[in-house]
Amino acid sequence: MKRFIKILYPAACMLIMLLGSCTDPKAVIDANSAITDHNWSYVNRVKFDCNITDVNAAYNLYFNLRVTDAYKYSNMFVLIYQTSPGKQVKVTRYEVKLASRDGEWLGKGSGNLYSYQLPFQTNIKFPTKGNYHFEIEQNMRDNPLHEVSDVGLRIAKVQ
Repeated sequence: MKRFIKILYPAACMLIMLLGSCTDPKAVIDANSAITDHNWSYVNRVKFDCNITDVNAAYNLYFNLRVTDAYKYSNMFVLIYQTSPGKQVKVTRYEVKLASRDGEWLGKGSGNLYSYQLPFQTNIKFPTKGNYHFEIEQNMRDNPLHEVSDVGLRIAKVQ
């Protein structure tokens, strides 16, 4: 039994170190929120906070999305609210293309889910250090919007 523990303990430590090193060092945030019952309502904004410490670096901002194959549109409109540390709010409307004209999904498929990571701002510089707050709201006619599995945000330093 002691021999088994001597082998298992170092193997477990090695596995934990390997899994911990799988994160992207350029990513400031890469988080997703599950949408309850795959029904995304206007009032259920998805919220994220990130701390920007390097104002000299350029960043890319991505919208993460997962929809099921039963999602009935080829696009999605979202409103992205960005609140700076000085409490200034900037709201921008984006259209996300999800399928081609012939109906083929443009995202990466796995089972009945299609994943997207789409840039919505590239090569930007944040004006001040501090905590930035982001909220993502669906902006389609349907309320709730059906078959939306997850919504997320990724902010990464440009190489």
